[in-house]
Amino acid sequence: MISNRTKLIILSLLTFSLILSGCSLTSGEKKKIDPPQDVSYLKEDESTTITEEEDKALQADNQSEKEAAVMTELFLIDKNDFVASKTMMLPNTESVAKQALQYLVSEGPVESMLPNGFRAVLPPDTMIHGVNIEDGKAIADFSSEFKNYQAEDEEKIVQAVTWTLTQFDGVDSVEMRMNGETLTEMPVNGTVLASTGLTRNQGINIETEAVADITNTHPVIVYFIAQNDDDYYYVPVTKRASNTETDRVTAAVNQLIAGPGYESELVSGFLPDVKLLETPKLENGQVTLNFNDAVLGSYEKKMISNHLLQSLVLTLTEQQGIESVAVKVDGSTELVSGDGEPLTEPVTRPTKINADRF
Repeated sequence: MISNRTKLIILSLLTFSLILSGCSLTSGEKKKIDPPQDVSYLKEDESTTITEEEDKALQADNQSEKEAAVMTELFLIDKNDFVASKTMMLPNTESVAKQALQYLVSEGPVESMLPNGFRAVLPPDTMIHGVNIEDGKAIADFSSEFKNYQAEDEEKIVQAVTWTLTQFDGVDSVEMRMNGETLTEMPVNGTVLASTGLTRNQGINIETEAVADITNTHPVIVYFIAQNDDDYYYVPVTKRASNTETDRVTAAVNQLIAGPGYESELVSGFLPDVKLLETPKLENGQVTLNFNDAVLGSYEKKMISNHLLQSLVLTLTEQQGIESVAVKVDGSTELVSGDGEPLTEPVTRPTKINADRF
């Protein structure tokens, strides 16, 4: 079994090689080889010049395609059985929330778009009767086929539906129904569904194996790194932090540093000797962190790796009231990202999480 530290070293080497080749780690893009193009030959009197009218028509077509699509985060199941998101370009419809659930159905429209190693979470032939949003709650009504899932997928379905719907503005919680009847528990394994609605606070990819006394802990959502071939993506995990850690930002950072469980396929971008030098400061939605120099991926360049930065920003902006993250090392702000860009401004949450190239 490869330890987390060994996996981290391998990841760091891969990250360094990507930096040398000029690849951005934050984009989630994969290198693609262009397919062979048909070859045609022009006669001497033929012209390749595009007229002004043709150029305007092409621009109008491109604009129409952009307006006809909407980037949507779909929570799926990856090859390691984690619930993880992929941002996909879906048709722009009046009900984007309903459409998002339709793209969670196995053997449905998402099948041709699924990245390698991912699968949809809802049973085949599940119909979405509707998604109504009332007072911050999204009420999702499924057909009878919704109950045709494997017991081991039950909690993953609850998490995927909840996290997919709560990405939308105005949605804080989710209620699930089947043929118009409110579900108080899931139909296969009896997972209890909160009567007040499902929220992100109830967790995702819950990790409790190393917790001796769960009653003296509180949940913390952190983002670790997963790899599928040449693709890196970020997976939210609910860990348990000690109630003695009263500062929520410090608790989250410490869980990132501690990393995932020993046998987990996930890795953290943080080395174990990374430490916060002072209590984080939160003001006007911006949290400022001051680390020791172990957080640096390159001491000479004062570089913080993109993987570490992305995990940190995703983790902290998951918390209410945090919109951006500013990083210092030994009090200095003279830092650069893995792309060599100065980190002179606070970093905000990306609008496209785990997005493929479009």
